[in-house]
Amino acid sequence: MSDVINAAVDALSKKMSGGFDGSAKFVVEGEGAIMIDNAGVRAGDEPAEVTLTADTDTFRAILDGDMNPTSAYMSGKLSVDGDLTAAMRLGTALA
Repeated sequence: MSDVINAAVDALSKKMSGGFDGSAKFVVEGEGAIMIDNAGVRAGDEPAEVTLTADTDTFRAILDGDMNPTSAYMSGKLSVDGDLTAAMRLGTALA
């Protein structure tokens, strides 16, 4: 597992301490995937309601709060496959 994924799991675990009502997967291109669901946050590549894909720089900017996930999506830096409502709930939870 990459250092980017390990660091992201730690950071997201702190932000998502209450879990997430649904299932989401972040795919960080060239690094791996992170699962977020009611059990918490972990490295993994399982089926999810929504899959969000971004490059490392975009993912870090979203995680650090330097980039709004909606803006990243609208500008094409973040792709969303699946339930857009779940993606919006996740974006709110990460804010």
